Amino acid sequence: MSYLDGKDVTITRHDLAKEPPSRAFLEKHVDASNLDRFLNPRSPSYKERGLGERKLTKKEAIDLMLEDTNLIRRPIVVAGGKATFGYDENQWDEILD
Repeated sequence: MSYLDGKDVTITRHDLAKEPPSRAFLEKHVDASNLDRFLNPRSPSYKERGLGERKLTKKEAIDLMLEDTNLIRRPIVVAGGKATFGYDENQWDEILD
């Protein structure tokens, strides 16, 4: 994560396959109004399930993420009780400030 190099942050890496986020974590941080920000469209499972063409509820999206962690957009950056999913320097700056 070269973008975070040189910033005053501590990075803890987790293998989501071995240490998946909890339902409570996902419930807190997944925004129902923009589920695409949290799902990984590059995942084969995303394509196989036709998720790009489906309108999911937040519960359905979270159920799928817990069933198959490859559906979770990575990385998840957590700071100050907030989280952002995927590589987005602007969102990272917002939660790291």
